[in-house]
Amino acid sequence: QVQLVESGGGLVQAGGSLRLSCAASGRFSRIDDMSWYRQAPGKQRELAAGTTRGGSTYYADSVKGRFTISRDSEKSTVFLQMNSLEPEDTAVYYCYVQVVSLSVAGNYWGQGTQVTVSS
Repeated sequence: QVQLVESGGGLVQAGGSLRLSCAASGRFSRIDDMSWYRQAPGKQRELAAGTTRGGSTYYADSVKGRFTISRDSEKSTVFLQMNSLEPEDTAVYYCYVQVVSLSVAGNYWGQGTQVTVSS
């Protein structure tokens, strides 16, 4: 019903930047919240950043001042601009989208994109 396609991951040196994208397609009337989670090896999946349909944003303390989340409502896409990357940011990054179809809400996960930061 809803497919999320992620892109933008890769290998970068510490201090570098990456921009992740997640595009939603399928049957839905609108998208509400969109967010990015990450999971490092041996760690629990954690929230990195999120944005509401109204434009509010929120961030984990570990990424504040370095990451910026944004969205393009016309293209049903959420972005994560990551600057000043650190080895501790190495993880698989997953987008998480809340959609509404005929007033019924549903939540969907992307397949993940690998981000690796070398020292």
